[in-house]
Amino acid sequence: MDMTKDKALEELFLSQKPHFSDKDDFMSALTKRLEAVEYIRQHQEATIRRYKMVMVAAFVIGVISGAVSIALVLSTPADIPLFNFRVQTGFLLWLTENSRIIVATALSMLMTMGIISIINNVQDILHMRKDLANSSLTI
Repeated sequence: MDMTKDKALEELFLSQKPHFSDKDDFMSALTKRLEAVEYIRQHQEATIRRYKMVMVAAFVIGVISGAVSIALVLSTPADIPLFNFRVQTGFLLWLTENSRIIVATALSMLMTMGIISIINNVQDILHMRKDLANSSLTI
């Protein structure tokens, strides 16, 4: 049953011969399509350039803010907590006593997430560039 359907479909496709009645109409339609493809390609290239600039800006801002934060944490004396709730009991006291470790851990986690995000974005940009190059070659 499947073989006869495949043969029937094959015969149907082979029997269809495209006829172009007017060469000028075909060429104008083809030109419009090629112009549309070129517009999309230029738009994608511009998008990739914008992504690169945003990535550089995010990297620079991240390095500066990370350096300032680490300098702030390291410049204060070790026995003085970074923040104080003026409470002598319970969870807030523990939080005050361990504020330096908590802030250092939070900064490390934020910097790690930032680095992972930058790597993922760079890989996405490279993938987009490869896809753009491949789509340009196939047209």
